[in-house]
Order: sequence, then structure tokens, then C-alpha cells
Amino acid sequence: MKKKIIALSTTIIIGLGNLSSFPTVYAKENNLKSVQNKRSSIQTDLSKANQEIFQVLDELSKLSEQINRVEQAIKDNNQMIVQTEEKVKNSQSHVKELQQEITTIQERINKRNEIIKKRALSLQESGGQVSYIHVILGSSSFSDFVERLEAVASMVEADQDLVTQYKEDQKEVVTKQAAVVKNLNELQNMQTELEGMQTLILEQKEQNEVLKADLKMKEQKILSDKADLQKKDNILASKEAQLTGNINTSIPTSTNEAINIVIHAGEQYIGNSVYVFGGGRNSYDVAHGRFDCSAFVAWAFKQAGIKVGAHTDILKKTGTRVLLSEARPGDLVFFDTYKIDGHVGIYLGGGKFIGSQSSTGIAIADLTKGYYKKKFNGRVMRIINDKK
Repeated sequence: MKKKIIALSTTIIIGLGNLSSFPTVYAKENNLKSVQNKRSSIQTDLSKANQEIFQVLDELSKLSEQINRVEQAIKDNNQMIVQTEEKVKNSQSHVKELQQEITTIQERINKRNEIIKKRALSLQESGGQVSYIHVILGSSSFSDFVERLEAVASMVEADQDLVTQYKEDQKEVVTKQAAVVKNLNELQNMQTELEGMQTLILEQKEQNEVLKADLKMKEQKILSDKADLQKKDNILASKEAQLTGNINTSIPTSTNEAINIVIHAGEQYIGNSVYVFGGGRNSYDVAHGRFDCSAFVAWAFKQAGIKVGAHTDILKKTGTRVLLSEARPGDLVFFDTYKIDGHVGIYLGGGKFIGSQSSTGIAIADLTKGYYKKKFNGRVMRIINDKK
């Protein structure tokens, strides 16, 4: 009887000893669940931030197109101003020429009047101002009377012709001058309107630049917030790995986690990097954001623990080729630039991809329009496959 009691006591003690490990296991499991819940929340925030960035980039793209239109309008308007100013100068020159012509005509009339006057005076019997009739009546004979009559008739006719010519010339010149002055006024008014339009367009351009700067700041803030979220997620991922190891489970890094690391790795370089042919293959280049396209791709995948080649000729043969319609974030997209498959980027979804672009350094671009739409050759390679 005493042996049975001792055996039973030993069994209970052993059983209690095993039960003492349960709270620790439960605590670890609960802690793991908490970490996973936090990571899920962060992933949601990262997804929202990514959508916001796409929206900002779309707004920037539209705004850039508007700015280009405004700048083209400014160029066209400036050209019209130059042409108008040239017309104004020509009209001003024409007016001066007409004024000189008027002066010349007036001088010619005055000279002719002087000639007529001298002729009339030479036929007078005495000096002083007399009328043509006195010249005729002062004849000494009939023949002299006829001669004087013919001379006076000629002078009167010449005088009348000159007056008529003067009036016609003066009228023509005044008419021309009035037309040119009217045209000049119209051109000056047009120039004033064009300068006013130019001022408005420049104001619009300035407003566009301010809005563009605001959007850039918004983009940088979102990227900064995403970087912070990514750091938190990486810390939690490390804790999750430790916890899963402690409770003796074998949970490999998921496909989504690897993709998430790859597509967000380069965000820290957006706006502060430069394309360098052959760059990105040493610590100095990486620290200073100096990458070419293939080195950037290799570096981004390395952040997720995936080793790939740092050359487009290698990358285009790495993984499994899929259709663009089946493309998902983390796939590689290729472009025929200076050669076939000369450029490569990491697909982000929605037609966007991130890569080290020759004109901007590391940046997000759109393969559905513009330059990259023309250069995209349809090659999409999937390196990160679903884990079974």
C-alpha cells in the first residue's frame, strides 16, 4: 500500500513538472500571434502608403504634362510677341516714311508757288502784290496783251494743277498715314494683350511649380513613413523568426515577405541616387546610391536573401518567364534600349516598376506610357516563386 502511494505521488509530481512548461509555451505562442498581428497591421499600412505614392506619382505625371503645355504656350506666345514687335517696328518705319513724303510734297508745292509768284511778278509793271488781272491790263499793246494772257493762263492752270495735286497727294498720304496708325494701334494693343497673357501663364507656371514641390514633399514624407514602417516590419520579422524557432516550428520566410522586401528595398534611394554604368557592385557605390539597372536589381534581391546575377544577359535567363497579364510585384521587366534587354526593372504592379533609370537614378516609372511603353519588349521573368 505504501509503495502504491509513493508511486502515485511520483507520477503526480512528474505530471506537474510537465505542466509547468505549458504557460511558457502558451506565452510564446501568444507573443508570436501578437507579433504577427502587428506585422499584418504594418503590411496594411505599407500597402496604403504604396497606393498613396502611386497616386502622387500619377498627379506628378499629369502636372508635368500640364507644365510642359504651359512652357510650350510661353514659347509660342513669346514668338508671337517677337513677331508683333517686328510688325510694330515696320509700321512705325512706314509712318516715318509717309511723314517724310508729306514733308517733301509740301516743300515741292512751296517751291512751285514761289516759281509762280516770281513769274507773276516779272510780268507786273511795278513791284508789290497784284492780281493776275492787273498783269493783263498792264499790257502795252494787243500782242503784248495776248502774250500776257497766255502766260497768265498757263500760270493759273499750273497753279491749279499744283493745288489739285497737292490736295490729292495730301489726302492720299493722310489716308495712308491714318491706316498705318490704326494698324499700329491694333498691333500695340495686341502686344499689350500678349504681354498680359504671358504674365498670366508665368503665374500659372509658378503655381504649378509650387504644387509640384508640395507633391514632391508629400512623396518624400510617404517614402520616409514607409521606410520607418519597413524598419519596424523587419524588426518584427526578426522577432517572429526567433519566436517560431523557440517553439520549435519550421516556418520559412513567405513568398509575400520576400517580394515585399525586394519591391521596397530601393525606396530609400528615390530622389538621392544616380545612374552609373557598372555601378552598384561595391560598398561605396551602394552607400552613395550609385547603381546601374542590373546591379540595383541584384542588390534589391540580396536584401531578401536571394542571390541573382548583376547583368541583364544573366537576369533575362533567370527564373520563369510569364505573360505581362500575369505579372505580379517582384517580377522583372525588360526593355530594349541601347540593345535588346538592355534595361531591367522590378515590377510593382499597376504598370509601375522601380529601377535605376539612366535619367533619374533609382525611381518609379510607368511601362504603360511614354518612353518605357515604346521600349518595353514584353519579357517578364519571375524569380520568386510560390513556396509549396
